[in-house]
Amino acid sequence: MKGKTILVTGGAGFIGAHAAKRFIELGAKVVIVDNFNAFYDVDFKKDRLNALLKKNTYKLYKVDIGDFKKLEKVFKENKINLICHQAAQAIVRHPHADPFTYEHSNIRGTLNIFELARLHKIKTVVFASSSSVYGDSPKSPFKEVDPTDLPASLYAATKKSDELLAHAYHHVYGLHITGLRYFNVIGPWCRPDLAPYKFLKLVMNGKEIQMYNYGKMTRDFVHVNDVVDGIVKAFQKNLPFDAINIGYGKPVPVPQIVTIIEKETGIKARIKLMPLPKEDVVDSYSNVSYAHKILGWKPRVKFEDAMKELISWYKEYHQL
Repeated sequence: MKGKTILVTGGAGFIGAHAAKRFIELGAKVVIVDNFNAFYDVDFKKDRLNALLKKNTYKLYKVDIGDFKKLEKVFKENKINLICHQAAQAIVRHPHADPFTYEHSNIRGTLNIFELARLHKIKTVVFASSSSVYGDSPKSPFKEVDPTDLPASLYAATKKSDELLAHAYHHVYGLHITGLRYFNVIGPWCRPDLAPYKFLKLVMNGKEIQMYNYGKMTRDFVHVNDVVDGIVKAFQKNLPFDAINIGYGKPVPVPQIVTIIEKETGIKARIKLMPLPKEDVVDSYSNVSYAHKILGWKPRVKFEDAMKELISWYKEYHQL
């Protein structure tokens, strides 16, 4: 990657900022695109970018990837070699309130990226897919060969659409595109809407946690540094086309998040048990044997250690 110019979309986001940091450390030139939308606190995004990239040199464009003309200007002004496409409107439950924002960012935005890669002869793209493409499958752990044609949410449908667009651009135009199906990513500077951060904030502020399916849910949590390792290896392998799970490979009962928070903070959580929302799934965890086989990648950070790191970072950032 040394000497390459890498475009990172969503570069002020959780995974994007960590990826940009790693690329710079590996000797790459980084161009960041982010629209700094108000899905969560814009100042938090700026703080994240400043903390992770510090005094490193990079180019930053405040651009919406759904705006083809403005995005095209970024491509014209920079000789881009690789694309790390992380920008997306995230979270499973929110799209029902604003479905067209998800279509604009996740489908049109991704189409713009692939089309501009084609026009500017950029061969290699690694993009963020999602574990949500597996839907509410009763079969766990999820494997890449499992069906992904019955999404349980509009968000999942947009991510499945991205994978289909990726295959079309590979098949027709020869682009090398790898979609990484992230499970639940955790670590310092994680998104405030994610359960570990959200639960921690509620506990620290003495507020009630709403726990869905009456607490009978499991999730697979993978550390952001492990995710970035996967992104780097995907670039190094430069596969013609693939979709690969990036998770830890171990189901964590959701109540365990709260147990660790209580232990590390000394504060008793207030919990309200709730039914399962229609667009949510009960169990979601990964089989990562294919990632090990095809990328030579394995996760390293255990969930308990990742939670302790998150709590420590949260206290420092909020000066508690």
